[in-house]
Amino acid sequence: MATNDEFHKEYLAATRLGKEMQAKHPMAVAAEYKKRVNRVVISLSSRVDVMFNPADVEGLELATPSQLSEIEITPSGFGLHFPQLDADINVLNLLEGFLGSRKWMASRLGAQGGKSRSTGKAAAARANGALGGRPRKLAAR
Repeated sequence: MATNDEFHKEYLAATRLGKEMQAKHPMAVAAEYKKRVNRVVISLSSRVDVMFNPADVEGLELATPSQLSEIEITPSGFGLHFPQLDADINVLNLLEGFLGSRKWMASRLGAQGGKSRSTGKAAAARANGALGGRPRKLAAR
């Protein structure tokens, strides 16, 4: 079992790391949902505002405007919490373009790729059709 001294050392190390991150990276100082343009706007400590469409972020994609209206900023300034959705966003990940987990982002990318219409995709579909198309599924026995 850890002693109070060990917990105190861990606390001091975590506090020091947090202060170093705040000195190196922009953090959220304000956040709000703008219903008129359907965007969440984050004001950063670097005096830059960043906005995104909630439909593009995991956990917010099906949210209603009233669910998006309440946004809390974590004490570190590196997280946003949407209490009505129990959803959290890491600000630094958002700034790097990560709008969700790898699995979620890959599924979104796959869905977009399946919708694409290109000459190459059309040619492949024609070639497959000339060969008889997809094989028929066998009926379950």
